[in-house]
Amino acid sequence: MNKFRKLSFLIAFVLVQITQLCLAQPGTDEQLAAQFYQNKEFDKALVYYEKLYAKKNNSSFYKYYIDCLIETKEFKEAEKVVRKRIKLEPSSLNYQVDLGYVFQRSGNETKAKEEYERAISLLKDENNQIFVVGKAFITLQLYDLAIKTYEKGRKLMKGTYPFNFEIAQVHGMKGDHALMIGELLDVLLINESYKQGVEDALLPFFEETTGAKRVESLKGELLKRTQKYPDKTIFAEMFIWLLEQQREFEAAFIQVKALDKRLKESGGRVMELASMCVANDVYEVAIKAYQYVLTKGSGTDNYLSARMELLNVLYKKVTGKNDFTQEELIELEKNYQQALLPTELGKSSGTVSLIKNLAHIQAFYLNKTEEPIALLEEALQLPGLGASANAECKLELADVLLMKGLVWDASLMYSQVEKAFKHDPVGHEAKFRNARLSYFIGDFKWAQSQLDVLKGSTSKLIANDAMDLSLLISDNSTIDTNLVPLLMYSRADLLYYRNDFEAAIQALDSLKKLFPNHALADEILYKKFQIASRRGKTDEAIVILELILKDYSWDIYADDACFKLGDIYEFKLNDVEKAKKYYEELLLKFPGSLYSVEARKRFRRLRGDHVN
Repeated sequence: MNKFRKLSFLIAFVLVQITQLCLAQPGTDEQLAAQFYQNKEFDKALVYYEKLYAKKNNSSFYKYYIDCLIETKEFKEAEKVVRKRIKLEPSSLNYQVDLGYVFQRSGNETKAKEEYERAISLLKDENNQIFVVGKAFITLQLYDLAIKTYEKGRKLMKGTYPFNFEIAQVHGMKGDHALMIGELLDVLLINESYKQGVEDALLPFFEETTGAKRVESLKGELLKRTQKYPDKTIFAEMFIWLLEQQREFEAAFIQVKALDKRLKESGGRVMELASMCVANDVYEVAIKAYQYVLTKGSGTDNYLSARMELLNVLYKKVTGKNDFTQEELIELEKNYQQALLPTELGKSSGTVSLIKNLAHIQAFYLNKTEEPIALLEEALQLPGLGASANAECKLELADVLLMKGLVWDASLMYSQVEKAFKHDPVGHEAKFRNARLSYFIGDFKWAQSQLDVLKGSTSKLIANDAMDLSLLISDNSTIDTNLVPLLMYSRADLLYYRNDFEAAIQALDSLKKLFPNHALADEILYKKFQIASRRGKTDEAIVILELILKDYSWDIYADDACFKLGDIYEFKLNDVEKAKKYYEELLLKFPGSLYSVEARKRFRRLRGDHVN
């Protein structure tokens, strides 16, 4: 029994010591006070905040202390604390607002109104003071008084700062979006340099699916102001910005063209819109925009850029849609050849990108080899050609040589670029293409050794491509694995690279027939999808992708199939609901996919959110 008492005493002593130690630790009272406050146990929190405020008497505990006094209906004490604070900091008029709130919560509306009005009447021409009082009213959701504060501040500051953004924000909180729009557009009459701020403030209009009425209201107000202030181009510019946010690029082009003509400009705004259209794959409008700039004549500032960009967008339009005709390709080739005539843009270091694109069209789409090789060799001799452009031309030339079957010549050219740009992305690209060449011809061991190095490339795209090809080789070329299937597949891949689609399909079918249960089954399907896509056979591409999702949902191409289905339904078939379905499926089933970020962005955009 004596031992039990001693043990009990020892335990009690230890507990007391631990308790005292905890109480002695700095921050414990603050932590307990914060915890009780968060749990809305204001009576318990008050005990701690009263002690903390009395001890430190600083503003960090003031708000919580006053809140606890008000919530526990200790209104007299709250009034006393606030009045002391007012005496300590008479210029901090937010305390005057707090005093009004104490009266309001106690039920004395008359005194509350008096204190609120006193806070506004005592304002001086000091930005910070006006902001603080306005914020104090907003915190209490006294929005009309916040507006009154900012309007008083506008008068006091006498044009130094107009407070339109603050007033607009409060109107937005109240749901008065028409008044919000008015305030934001009014500030542009004061200073057009506020344009970016106005645009930023209006962006939330485009984020909500229920924001259509707000956007229409904004559109109507902008049209009114465009007519009311014909000499102010800022409202026309804002209207164009709105159309761009809604992806109404055709309408935006009409407005930009009209503004360009009215101001007798050289097409700079039109060029900017065209660039935006290209970035959004709206090629038809971009073409119209560049063609409009060209009508201004060869002596104008933007003529050369417009001519080159028009060719580039025509190139993207034809090669990007995968259902081009032979006639379109021939016409595109003629356009490039015409532009490169000495009487037009000519061949120079400034037009080398056009030369490279023409060579690519000829080799990979028109099945020519001699002309593009000669063209690229000529480009490499152009005076003033920079090192980077030289490397790009060599890579294109190597690709054409590989296309022609000159494997070793192509490898030598890749090696030259890799050596010259060992630590740069273009050098990594050359190394990857050289490794891919080795894979094409069946030298898997050497190819994989190069690909493994490229997994650490600073270029994410190259690193991902290297990883994918490395996995393909390693999964199908282990010591006890028959290399014949991989050799057949790489052969089919080379045929695909050369755009010999019929021969590629025959090679893939032969592989599937000889090795029906091989691990390459999903790769075979995905390669067939790529061929169907390149040939513009959308229905066939969809069937193949759905088959991959059905039979190989666990394999590496499942997320690719999911994303590509969303892409097809969004951009080729304009079926928003099905596109959303596949993007959402990817996010749910393949959260770690490399496509996740883009899928989320597209899903949100199709849902109606505003996405930058």
